[in-house]
Amino acid sequence: MEERELTFEEALKRLEEIVRKLEEGRDTLENSMKLFEEGVKLARFCNEKLDEAEKKLQVLMKRGEEIRKEDIDEEEFFSQE
Repeated sequence: MEERELTFEEALKRLEEIVRKLEEGRDTLENSMKLFEEGVKLARFCNEKLDEAEKKLQVLMKRGEEIRKEDIDEEEFFSQE
C-alpha cells in the first residue's frame, strides 16, 4: 500500500501531540526517544513546507508589483477574462 504525504496541518498536529506526550514525561526512555526522532522529522518537514510557501508568496508578490508598475488599461485588462 502506497503511503501518501502528510499535509502541513496533519504534520503540525502530530508534532503538537508528540510535544504534549514528551512534556508529560510518562513514556519510557526508549519510547520518548522514538517520539523525539519522529518529532524532529516532522519539524523538518513543516519547516520545508513553510519555506516552500514563503518562496511562492515572494514570487506572487513580485509578480503583483510588476503588474502594478505596468500601465495597464483597466478595460483592456478586464476584457481579456
